[in-house]
Amino acid sequence: MITTMRQVLALPVIVIAMGYFVDIYDLILFGVVRVQSLTELGLDKDGVMYWGSIILNMQMIGMLLGGILWGILGDKRGRMSVLFASIILYSVANTLNAFVTSVEQYAFLRLIAGIGLAGELGAGVTLVAEILPKHLRGYGVMAIAAFGVLGVVAANIVATHFDWRNAYIFGGVLGFALLFLRFKVRESDMFTHHVSDDVKRGDFFSLFRRKALFTKYLKAIIIGVPLWYVVGVLVMFSPEFAIELAIDGKVSAGEALMYCYIGLSVGDLASGFLSQKLKSRKKAYFIFLIISAFTVVYYYTLHGASVTQFYVAVFLLGFFCGYWALFITMAAEQFGTNIRATVATTVPNFVRGSVVPVTSSFMLLKGSLGVLGAGAVVGTVVFVLGFVMLYLTRETFHEDLDYIEA
Repeated sequence: MITTMRQVLALPVIVIAMGYFVDIYDLILFGVVRVQSLTELGLDKDGVMYWGSIILNMQMIGMLLGGILWGILGDKRGRMSVLFASIILYSVANTLNAFVTSVEQYAFLRLIAGIGLAGELGAGVTLVAEILPKHLRGYGVMAIAAFGVLGVVAANIVATHFDWRNAYIFGGVLGFALLFLRFKVRESDMFTHHVSDDVKRGDFFSLFRRKALFTKYLKAIIIGVPLWYVVGVLVMFSPEFAIELAIDGKVSAGEALMYCYIGLSVGDLASGFLSQKLKSRKKAYFIFLIISAFTVVYYYTLHGASVTQFYVAVFLLGFFCGYWALFITMAAEQFGTNIRATVATTVPNFVRGSVVPVTSSFMLLKGSLGVLGAGAVVGTVVFVLGFVMLYLTRETFHEDLDYIEA
């Protein structure tokens, strides 16, 4: 009986971790094959940069729209409905990406893929948080996030050894293969036994109409922004920072992203484990956030360092930003089951979307302050806001999630 129960609890974690792996693979793949694919479609260097930014923005717009769509659907129709529909959508879109003949087709399909990709993590975390007992929730989400971010490594390996069109087909095939495993996963009991309640489910706009909900929601978003400042500015623009820091050798953004995401994977395991041992989400989050801030300072002191030292620093940046699992868990645990999927799906996508104002601020200040000065100013603001919002966030480690927002 005990063995059977363990299998029932482990299966959703395994299946959703595999789904997040495919999700991250597909999410990062365009960034990896951007130059190769757009060049083959006939663009010159300037065209690659111009259309590359447009297609990336289309994918991000898709994720923001998809976050709202899948969150509402997850609370109205169930977590499993999102896990089935979203993987079908992004698997179809990624497969079709292999057959594009124009940049307009490419952009449209990345928009559709972005909508599909937005639903995977939030619905999966919500399901696992509601199925597992509260003393195991952190371990479950930790495993999902740690395994999932390794999709970046897979994307780099596949794109290095195969044509970009085949890399997209590979992602689509992985998605369809995983779809069949999901038939073995059951719906959350918390969702099913509240279906008949006379309460509005998936009411996204209630998060903005009610002050108490809006405050919780805003805090849940802001505490995650420092992570995407690190990834979206320090790592994404690592070649520019390397030049300003006089790094001895050439730094590749692709390599930097890979080392950063490997660090994120290991960090998610470490922060999740620390949270379980401390029996506190906030304490573990605070420890990682403060060390992350010191690691950022260290990054800015690497003047004249070797490429190897620079990549080690990038790995450390990723490791101590490895609180993504904690971040999603805390967001899901802050809200009742009638709006939990909406929150858990929209919050990470809005945090990803924060890359736009963060990088825009960085680019705006770069002209007057330089790369290092602009990065330091933006980073200071982001981390200060993160610490303040974390301090104001309540502890959720011991909370029973079987309740609704009245």
